[in-house]
Amino acid sequence: MTTANAPVLHPDLTPDQRDCLDALPLTGNHVVSGPPGSGKSLLAAHRAVHLSLTGRPTLLLTRSNLLRQLLRDTLQGLTVPGAPVEAATVHGWVLRHFGYGAPRTQDGWFDWTALTGQAAETLGEDDATTPHLVVDEGQDLSPGFYRVARIAAASVTVLADECQRLTETNSTLTEITDALGRSTRRVEIGGNHRNSREIASLAEHFRTGGTRPDIPFRSGTLPVVRHCSGTKDLADDITALAARHPRDRIGVIVNSARTAADLMRRLERAGLAQEPQLYSSAASSGRYRDLDLARPGVVLVHRASAKGLDFDTVVIADAESDSAADPTSAALRMAYYVMITRARERLVLNWQGNRMPRHLEGLDGRVHLR
Repeated sequence: MTTANAPVLHPDLTPDQRDCLDALPLTGNHVVSGPPGSGKSLLAAHRAVHLSLTGRPTLLLTRSNLLRQLLRDTLQGLTVPGAPVEAATVHGWVLRHFGYGAPRTQDGWFDWTALTGQAAETLGEDDATTPHLVVDEGQDLSPGFYRVARIAAASVTVLADECQRLTETNSTLTEITDALGRSTRRVEIGGNHRNSREIASLAEHFRTGGTRPDIPFRSGTLPVVRHCSGTKDLADDITALAARHPRDRIGVIVNSARTAADLMRRLERAGLAQEPQLYSSAASSGRYRDLDLARPGVVLVHRASAKGLDFDTVVIADAESDSAADPTSAALRMAYYVMITRARERLVLNWQGNRMPRHLEGLDGRVHLR
Protein backbone atom coordinates (compact mmCIF):
# COMPACT_ATOMS: atom_id res chain seq x y z
CA MET A 1 0.00 0.00 0.00
CA THR A 2 1.18 3.50 -0.82
CA THR A 3 1.89 5.53 2.32
CA ALA A 4 2.86 8.85 0.74
CA ASN A 5 0.66 11.13 -1.28
CA ALA A 6 0.77 10.45 -5.01
CA PRO A 7 1.67 13.31 -7.39
CA VAL A 8 -1.85 14.26 -8.46
CA LEU A 9 -2.31 17.80 -9.75
CA HIS A 10 -5.15 19.87 -8.36
CA PRO A 11 -5.48 22.99 -10.54
CA ASP A 12 -8.96 23.74 -9.20
CA LEU A 13 -7.80 24.05 -5.58
CA THR A 14 -6.50 27.18 -3.89
CA PRO A 15 -2.98 27.03 -2.41
CA ASP A 16 -4.43 26.66 1.12
CA GLN A 17 -6.73 23.85 0.01
CA ARG A 18 -3.85 22.10 -1.77
CA ASP A 19 -1.62 22.42 1.28
CA CYS A 20 -4.38 20.98 3.48
CA LEU A 21 -4.84 18.02 1.14
CA ASP A 22 -1.14 17.31 0.77
CA ALA A 23 -0.64 17.42 4.55
CA LEU A 24 -3.06 14.52 5.13
CA PRO A 25 -1.29 11.13 5.30
CA LEU A 26 -2.97 8.27 3.46
CA THR A 27 -3.26 6.32 6.71
CA GLY A 28 -5.14 7.06 9.92
CA ASN A 29 -8.32 8.97 10.71
CA HIS A 30 -8.66 12.70 10.12
CA VAL A 31 -11.25 15.42 10.77
CA VAL A 32 -11.07 18.50 8.54
CA SER A 33 -13.22 21.44 9.65
CA GLY A 34 -13.98 24.71 7.92
CA PRO A 35 -16.72 27.31 7.41
CA PRO A 36 -19.16 27.44 4.49
CA GLY A 37 -17.42 28.27 1.23
CA SER A 38 -14.01 26.98 2.34
CA GLY A 39 -14.19 24.15 -0.21
CA LYS A 40 -14.78 21.15 2.06
CA SER A 41 -16.84 19.20 -0.50
CA LEU A 42 -14.23 19.74 -3.20
CA LEU A 43 -11.51 18.71 -0.75
CA ALA A 44 -13.53 15.60 0.11
CA ALA A 45 -13.61 14.60 -3.57
CA HIS A 46 -9.87 15.17 -4.02
CA ARG A 47 -9.11 13.32 -0.79
CA ALA A 48 -11.11 10.34 -2.00
CA VAL A 49 -9.16 10.30 -5.29
CA HIS A 50 -5.88 10.37 -3.35
CA LEU A 51 -6.96 7.44 -1.19
CA SER A 52 -8.12 5.41 -4.19
CA LEU A 53 -4.53 5.40 -5.48
CA THR A 54 -3.59 3.08 -2.62
CA GLY A 55 -5.50 0.32 -4.40
CA ARG A 56 -8.22 -0.03 -1.78
CA PRO A 57 -11.90 0.53 -2.51
CA THR A 58 -12.74 4.14 -1.69
CA LEU A 59 -16.17 5.56 -0.91
CA LEU A 60 -17.19 9.20 -0.62
CA LEU A 61 -20.16 9.21 1.76
CA THR A 62 -22.82 11.73 2.69
CA ARG A 63 -26.12 11.52 4.46
CA SER A 64 -27.94 13.53 1.77
CA ASN A 65 -28.76 11.87 -1.54
CA LEU A 66 -28.83 15.22 -3.33
CA LEU A 67 -25.31 16.03 -2.14
CA ARG A 68 -24.29 12.51 -3.26
CA GLN A 69 -25.40 13.41 -6.77
CA LEU A 70 -23.33 16.58 -6.70
CA LEU A 71 -20.25 14.74 -5.43
CA ARG A 72 -20.72 12.00 -8.02
CA ASP A 73 -20.60 14.61 -10.77
CA THR A 74 -17.52 16.23 -9.20
CA LEU A 75 -15.73 12.90 -9.06
CA GLN A 76 -16.32 12.26 -12.76
CA GLY A 77 -13.78 14.94 -13.60
CA LEU A 78 -11.23 13.84 -11.01
CA THR A 79 -10.97 10.06 -10.89
CA VAL A 80 -7.88 8.32 -12.21
CA PRO A 81 -8.20 5.26 -14.52
CA GLY A 82 -7.83 2.07 -12.50
CA ALA A 83 -8.56 3.86 -9.21
CA PRO A 84 -12.31 4.47 -9.14
CA VAL A 85 -14.12 6.28 -6.34
CA GLU A 86 -17.82 5.87 -5.64
CA ALA A 87 -20.10 8.50 -4.15
CA ALA A 88 -22.74 6.87 -1.94
CA THR A 89 -25.12 7.69 0.86
CA VAL A 90 -24.39 6.39 4.34
CA HIS A 91 -27.70 4.53 4.14
CA GLY A 92 -26.59 2.76 0.96
CA TRP A 93 -23.17 1.87 2.37
CA VAL A 94 -24.64 0.37 5.53
CA LEU A 95 -27.06 -1.81 3.55
CA ARG A 96 -24.26 -2.97 1.27
CA HIS A 97 -21.85 -3.71 4.11
CA PHE A 98 -24.25 -5.22 6.66
CA GLY A 99 -27.10 -6.39 4.43
CA TYR A 100 -30.71 -5.31 4.11
CA GLY A 101 -31.41 -6.87 7.49
CA ALA A 102 -29.14 -4.36 9.24
CA PRO A 103 -30.68 -3.72 12.68
CA ARG A 104 -32.61 -0.51 13.19
CA THR A 105 -33.94 1.48 16.10
CA GLN A 106 -37.57 2.42 16.63
CA ASP A 107 -37.15 5.71 14.75
CA GLY A 108 -36.19 3.76 11.60
CA TRP A 109 -32.52 4.78 11.59
CA PHE A 110 -29.75 2.22 12.08
CA ASP A 111 -28.87 0.68 15.43
CA TRP A 112 -25.25 1.76 15.56
CA THR A 113 -24.52 -0.14 18.77
CA ALA A 114 -25.61 -3.43 17.20
CA LEU A 115 -23.72 -2.65 13.98
CA THR A 116 -20.56 -1.90 15.98
CA GLY A 117 -20.78 -5.41 17.43
CA GLN A 118 -21.28 -6.94 13.98
CA ALA A 119 -18.32 -4.99 12.57
CA ALA A 120 -16.10 -6.17 15.44
CA GLU A 121 -17.03 -9.81 14.77
CA THR A 122 -15.67 -9.62 11.20
CA LEU A 123 -12.61 -7.48 11.98
CA GLY A 124 -9.65 -8.67 9.94
CA GLU A 125 -11.66 -10.68 7.41
CA ASP A 126 -11.09 -9.75 3.75
CA ASP A 127 -8.69 -7.05 4.85
CA ALA A 128 -7.67 -6.16 1.28
CA THR A 129 -11.24 -5.13 0.49
CA THR A 130 -11.69 -2.96 3.60
CA PRO A 131 -12.48 0.49 2.18
CA HIS A 132 -11.26 3.97 2.82
CA LEU A 133 -14.19 6.20 3.77
CA VAL A 134 -14.39 9.94 3.17
CA VAL A 135 -17.44 11.61 4.77
CA ASP A 136 -18.69 15.01 3.63
CA GLU A 137 -20.93 17.14 5.87
CA GLY A 138 -19.93 14.77 8.65
CA GLN A 139 -21.61 16.82 11.38
CA ASP A 140 -24.96 15.39 10.21
CA LEU A 141 -24.10 11.87 11.43
CA SER A 142 -24.16 10.54 14.97
CA PRO A 143 -21.13 9.44 17.01
CA GLY A 144 -22.48 5.90 16.72
CA PHE A 145 -21.86 5.91 12.97
CA TYR A 146 -18.24 6.89 13.52
CA ARG A 147 -17.71 4.08 16.02
CA VAL A 148 -18.89 1.67 13.32
CA ALA A 149 -16.77 3.32 10.62
CA ARG A 150 -13.68 3.19 12.83
CA ILE A 151 -13.91 -0.62 12.83
CA ALA A 152 -15.31 -1.22 9.33
CA ALA A 153 -12.95 1.06 7.36
CA ALA A 154 -9.22 1.13 6.67
CA SER A 155 -9.28 4.89 7.30
CA VAL A 156 -11.89 7.58 7.82
CA THR A 157 -11.58 11.20 6.71
CA VAL A 158 -14.38 13.54 7.80
CA LEU A 159 -15.12 17.00 6.43
CA ALA A 160 -17.42 18.90 8.81
CA ASP A 161 -18.63 22.20 10.24
CA GLU A 162 -20.44 21.96 13.57
CA CYS A 163 -22.14 25.32 12.92
CA GLN A 164 -24.18 23.55 10.22
CA ARG A 165 -25.79 20.73 12.23
CA LEU A 166 -29.35 20.47 10.90
CA THR A 167 -30.21 16.81 11.52
CA GLU A 168 -31.36 15.27 14.79
CA THR A 169 -28.57 12.69 14.55
CA ASN A 170 -25.65 15.10 14.52
CA SER A 171 -22.20 15.34 16.09
CA THR A 172 -19.83 18.03 17.24
CA LEU A 173 -16.24 17.95 16.03
CA THR A 174 -15.14 16.70 19.45
CA GLU A 175 -17.70 13.87 19.37
CA ILE A 176 -16.53 12.81 15.91
CA THR A 177 -12.90 12.85 16.99
CA ASP A 178 -13.59 10.90 20.19
CA ALA A 179 -15.60 8.28 18.29
CA LEU A 180 -12.81 7.77 15.75
CA GLY A 181 -10.14 7.38 18.43
CA ARG A 182 -7.47 9.36 20.24
CA SER A 183 -5.04 9.26 17.33
CA THR A 184 -7.47 11.11 15.07
CA ARG A 185 -5.88 14.23 13.62
CA ARG A 186 -7.77 17.55 13.50
CA VAL A 187 -7.11 20.00 10.65
CA GLU A 188 -8.74 23.36 9.91
CA ILE A 189 -9.21 24.98 6.52
CA GLY A 190 -10.18 28.64 6.27
CA GLY A 191 -11.40 31.06 3.65
CA ASN A 192 -14.72 31.66 1.94
CA HIS A 193 -14.59 31.21 -1.83
CA ARG A 194 -18.34 31.12 -2.39
CA ASN A 195 -20.19 34.06 -0.87
CA SER A 196 -19.96 37.76 -1.55
CA ARG A 197 -18.97 40.00 1.34
CA GLU A 198 -22.59 41.10 1.82
CA ILE A 199 -23.99 37.57 1.94
CA ALA A 200 -21.27 36.40 4.33
CA SER A 201 -21.95 39.38 6.60
CA LEU A 202 -25.63 38.46 6.83
CA ALA A 203 -24.73 34.82 7.54
CA GLU A 204 -22.48 35.99 10.36
CA HIS A 205 -25.56 37.45 12.07
CA PHE A 206 -26.95 33.90 12.37
CA ARG A 207 -23.74 31.97 13.17
CA THR A 208 -24.01 30.10 16.48
CA GLY A 209 -20.41 29.44 17.44
CA GLY A 210 -17.03 28.27 16.28
CA THR A 211 -14.16 30.41 15.04
CA ARG A 212 -15.26 33.59 13.31
CA PRO A 213 -14.61 32.98 9.60
CA ASP A 214 -12.83 35.49 7.41
CA ILE A 215 -15.19 37.81 5.53
CA PRO A 216 -14.61 37.57 1.75
CA PHE A 217 -13.08 40.46 -0.20
CA ARG A 218 -15.47 40.09 -3.15
CA SER A 219 -18.37 42.51 -2.98
CA GLY A 220 -21.83 42.16 -4.45
CA THR A 221 -25.39 43.32 -3.87
CA LEU A 222 -27.12 43.46 -0.51
CA PRO A 223 -29.43 40.54 0.28
CA VAL A 224 -33.12 41.36 -0.02
CA VAL A 225 -35.85 40.71 2.56
CA ARG A 226 -39.09 40.75 0.58
CA HIS A 227 -42.71 40.69 1.69
CA CYS A 228 -44.85 38.77 -0.79
CA SER A 229 -48.64 38.61 -0.91
CA GLY A 230 -48.89 34.90 -1.67
CA THR A 231 -47.44 31.96 -3.58
CA LYS A 232 -48.42 33.47 -6.95
CA ASP A 233 -46.51 36.66 -6.12
CA LEU A 234 -43.53 34.55 -5.03
CA ALA A 235 -43.63 32.47 -8.23
CA ASP A 236 -43.83 35.64 -10.33
CA ASP A 237 -40.77 37.08 -8.58
CA ILE A 238 -38.79 33.86 -9.14
CA THR A 239 -39.83 33.88 -12.80
CA ALA A 240 -38.61 37.47 -13.14
CA LEU A 241 -35.30 36.55 -11.46
CA ALA A 242 -34.79 33.68 -13.91
CA ALA A 243 -35.50 36.00 -16.85
CA ARG A 244 -33.02 38.64 -15.61
CA HIS A 245 -30.30 36.05 -14.92
CA PRO A 246 -30.76 33.29 -17.52
CA ARG A 247 -27.37 31.72 -16.82
CA ASP A 248 -27.89 31.50 -13.07
CA ARG A 249 -28.52 28.37 -11.07
CA ILE A 250 -31.35 29.55 -8.83
CA GLY A 251 -31.95 27.54 -5.67
CA VAL A 252 -35.38 27.98 -4.11
CA ILE A 253 -35.23 26.63 -0.55
CA VAL A 254 -38.55 25.75 1.10
CA ASN A 255 -39.60 24.52 4.52
CA SER A 256 -42.96 23.13 3.38
CA ALA A 257 -43.57 20.34 0.88
CA ARG A 258 -46.94 21.93 0.14
CA THR A 259 -45.27 25.24 -0.75
CA ALA A 260 -42.77 23.40 -2.94
CA ALA A 261 -45.52 21.57 -4.85
CA ASP A 262 -47.54 24.76 -5.35
CA LEU A 263 -44.49 26.70 -6.54
CA MET A 264 -43.52 23.90 -8.91
CA ARG A 265 -46.95 23.90 -10.55
CA ARG A 266 -46.85 27.66 -11.03
CA LEU A 267 -43.29 27.70 -12.34
CA GLU A 268 -44.03 24.90 -14.81
CA ARG A 269 -46.78 27.10 -16.27
CA ALA A 270 -44.62 30.23 -16.33
CA GLY A 271 -42.75 29.41 -19.54
CA LEU A 272 -39.24 29.49 -18.07
CA ALA A 273 -36.35 29.12 -20.49
CA GLN A 274 -35.19 26.08 -18.53
CA GLU A 275 -37.61 23.54 -17.08
CA PRO A 276 -37.72 23.90 -13.28
CA GLN A 277 -36.51 21.02 -11.16
CA LEU A 278 -37.86 19.77 -7.82
CA TYR A 279 -36.07 17.39 -5.48
CA SER A 280 -38.18 15.11 -3.29
CA SER A 281 -36.55 12.69 -0.87
CA ALA A 282 -39.76 10.63 -1.04
CA ALA A 283 -39.22 9.84 -4.73
CA SER A 284 -37.34 6.60 -5.38
CA SER A 285 -36.25 7.55 -8.92
CA GLY A 286 -37.11 9.75 -11.86
CA ARG A 287 -37.37 13.51 -12.36
CA TYR A 288 -37.95 14.32 -8.68
CA ARG A 289 -35.00 12.21 -7.52
CA ASP A 290 -32.26 12.62 -10.14
CA LEU A 291 -31.44 16.26 -10.83
CA ASP A 292 -28.96 18.08 -13.03
CA LEU A 293 -27.46 20.55 -10.57
CA ALA A 294 -24.95 21.93 -13.07
CA ARG A 295 -27.37 23.45 -15.57
CA PRO A 296 -28.92 26.93 -15.28
CA GLY A 297 -32.47 27.33 -14.10
CA VAL A 298 -34.61 26.96 -11.00
CA VAL A 299 -34.19 24.11 -8.52
CA LEU A 300 -36.62 23.67 -5.61
CA VAL A 301 -35.19 21.89 -2.57
CA HIS A 302 -36.30 21.41 1.02
CA ARG A 303 -33.99 23.07 3.50
CA ALA A 304 -33.00 19.64 4.88
CA SER A 305 -31.52 18.77 1.45
CA ALA A 306 -29.73 22.08 0.84
CA LYS A 307 -26.61 21.23 2.86
CA GLY A 308 -23.45 21.16 0.76
CA LEU A 309 -25.10 22.73 -2.29
CA ASP A 310 -24.48 26.16 -3.78
CA PHE A 311 -26.34 28.36 -6.24
CA ASP A 312 -25.69 31.66 -7.98
CA THR A 313 -28.97 32.96 -6.56
CA VAL A 314 -30.78 31.63 -3.49
CA VAL A 315 -34.43 32.34 -2.72
CA ILE A 316 -35.57 31.38 0.78
CA ALA A 317 -39.24 30.94 0.00
CA ASP A 318 -41.18 30.80 3.26
CA ALA A 319 -39.43 32.49 6.16
CA GLU A 320 -42.84 33.00 7.80
CA SER A 321 -42.89 29.26 8.57
CA ASP A 322 -40.44 30.06 11.39
CA SER A 323 -42.49 32.91 12.88
CA ALA A 324 -43.39 30.93 16.00
CA ALA A 325 -39.81 29.86 16.69
CA ASP A 326 -37.57 31.52 19.26
CA PRO A 327 -35.37 33.81 17.11
CA THR A 328 -32.42 33.14 19.41
CA SER A 329 -32.65 29.33 19.22
CA ALA A 330 -29.53 27.58 17.93
CA ALA A 331 -31.55 25.32 15.63
CA LEU A 332 -33.19 28.26 13.86
CA ARG A 333 -29.96 30.21 13.57
CA MET A 334 -28.11 27.19 12.16
CA ALA A 335 -30.86 26.66 9.60
CA TYR A 336 -30.56 30.24 8.31
CA TYR A 337 -26.77 30.14 8.47
CA VAL A 338 -26.81 27.11 6.17
CA MET A 339 -29.45 28.48 3.78
CA ILE A 340 -27.86 31.92 3.44
CA THR A 341 -24.39 30.54 2.77
CA ARG A 342 -25.67 28.53 -0.23
CA ALA A 343 -25.76 31.80 -2.24
CA ARG A 344 -22.87 32.98 -4.39
CA GLU A 345 -24.16 36.24 -5.86
CA ARG A 346 -27.74 37.03 -4.85
CA LEU A 347 -30.02 36.22 -1.92
CA VAL A 348 -33.73 36.89 -1.37
CA LEU A 349 -35.56 36.03 1.86
CA ASN A 350 -39.33 36.00 1.34
CA TRP A 351 -42.05 36.15 3.96
CA GLN A 352 -45.83 36.29 3.93
CA GLY A 353 -48.30 37.55 6.53
CA ASN A 354 -49.11 40.70 8.43
CA ARG A 355 -45.91 40.97 10.45
CA MET A 356 -42.29 40.37 9.61
CA PRO A 357 -40.94 37.24 11.36
CA ARG A 358 -38.91 38.17 14.42
CA HIS A 359 -35.74 36.48 13.20
CA LEU A 360 -35.69 38.85 10.19
CA GLU A 361 -35.91 41.95 12.36
CA GLY A 362 -32.86 43.97 13.31
CA LEU A 363 -30.99 43.40 10.03
CA ASP A 364 -30.64 47.12 9.25
CA GLY A 365 -27.65 47.78 7.01
CA ARG A 366 -27.30 44.11 6.08
CA VAL A 367 -30.32 43.85 3.77
CA HIS A 368 -32.65 45.77 1.48
CA LEU A 369 -36.32 45.68 2.53
CA ARG A 370 -38.90 45.34 -0.23
